[in-house]
Amino acid sequence: MSVTTPLPRSVAWLGHGGLLPFVALAGLVALDPSRQPLWTLALVAYGAVILSFVGALHWAFAMLLPDLPAATRGRLYTWSTLPALVGWVAVWLGWPLAVACLVPGLGLHYLQDRRLAAHTALPAWYLPLRGRLTAVACIALTLAWLATTLG
Repeated sequence: MSVTTPLPRSVAWLGHGGLLPFVALAGLVALDPSRQPLWTLALVAYGAVILSFVGALHWAFAMLLPDLPAATRGRLYTWSTLPALVGWVAVWLGWPLAVACLVPGLGLHYLQDRRLAAHTALPAWYLPLRGRLTAVACIALTLAWLATTLG
């Protein structure tokens, strides 16, 4: 289910702008081998922050969507905390294991978004935007990993 509303311009700018650190840091990982440890740490930290952010969206959905059954609401609250924990573990694991946490974490969270959208009314723009943002973040993390592995 979805509610037909256009993608707000500010949401588009902020969402796509949030990809700049992923893309820039992945580029720096590939192009500046002398400071690779700094760039990979920054990329992991940013990925963990973004994973926590998308988790928090489900906390907000649990609070604000009026027609959710109590069991679904409880699952959303629980699920919303897991991405922060995965991101935290990723930071501690460091590069390259962090990528093995962040990429699946972002992908699984997008799948949870799809699952939620199938049962409640979210803006029609939400899933396409989340899909694009998730794809670019995962690609940037993966390309940075490849640069450190192959480079």
